[in-house]
Amino acid sequence: MSNAPTYTFNGTTYIAGGQDNNCTVSVCPVELSVYGYRPSLPLSSVIIALYVLSIIIQVFLGFRYKTWSFMTIMILGAVDEIIGYIGRILMYNNPFEHSGFIIQIVLITIGPVFFSAAIYVMLSQIVNYISVKHSRFPPSLFYWTFVPCDLVSLILQAVGGAMSSTSNGKSSVGVNVALAGLAFQVATLTIFSILTIDYFIRSRAVWKAASIPTRFKIFVSFLSLATLLILARCCYRVYELNEGYSRTSTALRDQPLFIGLETILIIVAAYCLIVAHPGPVFKADQKHLTYGEKDVRGSESTTV
Repeated sequence: MSNAPTYTFNGTTYIAGGQDNNCTVSVCPVELSVYGYRPSLPLSSVIIALYVLSIIIQVFLGFRYKTWSFMTIMILGAVDEIIGYIGRILMYNNPFEHSGFIIQIVLITIGPVFFSAAIYVMLSQIVNYISVKHSRFPPSLFYWTFVPCDLVSLILQAVGGAMSSTSNGKSSVGVNVALAGLAFQVATLTIFSILTIDYFIRSRAVWKAASIPTRFKIFVSFLSLATLLILARCCYRVYELNEGYSRTSTALRDQPLFIGLETILIIVAAYCLIVAHPGPVFKADQKHLTYGEKDVRGSESTTV
């Protein structure tokens, strides 16, 4: 028997959610649905179009600069988000739609994990570009540490979301697992940010002495902005899920808050990572920052 709320109309009892759901927007009050609102159709459509455009741009840049790994990760993240917002369109058509709930709760939750993975890989390239000897750790250790952490976060969020969706949000275990994944992602991003700041402080003598290309400054600025946006979004999702999928949760049922701190932050982060594409910065003949006749790391410079 479903534990979702029921609604009686014209002598018929309707179940507002779960596997036994038979509510529709024409019969049941939308307030009985998990979110208590119909997801915005225009917004979901625009966001899907923007992610499709981002995929086109990433494919062009990926082939242009042969950045296959970065391109693949960004496409996976965008496709994930697109399918997630298709789930919200299904919920617009019927806020009690169980399949739409499953799709969006899992995929929109895990989508930013792909974007953060792309960011983690960039730190190792930055260290190689500026100065390896000023780093506390070998460059490869950054992605061999943070990318697996990202994978753990993805698995926890996906499993937790799946458990919650199959129970129509009633599984406290599912909510806790998803929360653990989000909290782990927040912790990972925070540690990553601290280590990045630490590296830039330790290497400040190098990049102050060298002539920093404008495109590298732009790259670092937008990469940093994308990191902060994803971190802010993850903090919001921890706050949102803190009360679970209760129909009394004000955060869960606040669509403007979701739009501002989930939808907008992540689509902006995705486009920041277009501006912060590694291709124009780390070209084959410009792998290292140079100063005068010497490579700033102490070896002979090749080309500028």
